[in-house]
Amino acid sequence: MDGTARPGQVPAREVATDLRELKSLVPARRRITGERRDPSQRPGELRVLAWNVAHGRDFPPRPSRRRFRSLLFRTTLYDETHVQVNRSLYEEFAAVLAARDWDVCVLQEFPPRWADQLAERCDAVAFGALTSRNWLAPLRNLVAERNPDLMGSWEGGSNLTLARPPWRIVEASSVLLNPLRERRLRERRRLALTRLVEGDREVCVGNLHLTAGAPEQAAREARRAADVAGDWAHGAPLLLAGDFNLRPQTAAVFDDLCERGALCGTTSPGGLDHILARGLETLKPPAPWAPEQRELDVLAGLERRRLRLSDHAPVEACFRVR
Repeated sequence: MDGTARPGQVPAREVATDLRELKSLVPARRRITGERRDPSQRPGELRVLAWNVAHGRDFPPRPSRRRFRSLLFRTTLYDETHVQVNRSLYEEFAAVLAARDWDVCVLQEFPPRWADQLAERCDAVAFGALTSRNWLAPLRNLVAERNPDLMGSWEGGSNLTLARPPWRIVEASSVLLNPLRERRLRERRRLALTRLVEGDREVCVGNLHLTAGAPEQAAREARRAADVAGDWAHGAPLLLAGDFNLRPQTAAVFDDLCERGALCGTTSPGGLDHILARGLETLKPPAPWAPEQRELDVLAGLERRRLRLSDHAPVEACFRVR
């Protein structure tokens, strides 16, 4: 995530990186354990998953009021149905993502230290754009790995885009969406852009996470992201996906993006996470997972309880690329 190419990962840079001469960036050492369909049996089909992973943390439906015990002593808390932990959940997130049938996965609030191993686990190539609080990364990573709840968003974050065969990332770039004069003390927001090809098919993907708690600023960022991604795509089909931190029922910007930029397809009137598409045939419109789809059975005390990953539900959609 520091701009250096590693196995299974495209370097994150300010300028576009043309990778068309590379035949494959996909590692082959670890295979996916879930039930994936053969991509050759669905030519042109693009399954997309978008998920804000909340810095790799869990969020039970009823957070414990004794959270300070977990913060200080890493104590596992639980109620009648769910458990609340304070430890690294890489294996749990990786297991859920690796088993799911997707071609492109866009993740927000993603721990940069997980990027390489997740790409390998999912049999994918990855491009990551660092966002905020990534200075002193080695020290932050050390603390976050041992006490993720204490660090929270201060561990640093990224927008990570993963692509599985037969799709390949041939070009990648990142763009700042909120310059310092606009954001002031707020978090830096970046748009991660990737160009994917499969045979003679091409699609561009914009992965974003917009400002929270400031609807007008988030709307400006959304319009800026749509304009930049539209220009960068050069007429190719386009996806703009991630955590918009805006709800269509109260934000007029989604109507504007659809009417002006032909980027349409919000998940739900009250949703924050969306997959907008232009120039693609929608086979399955964006829809969030049910809560139990991001939950795992774990042992808490002498009984089994549910561990719920992230405070956001993943959103899935399926398109056909002409």
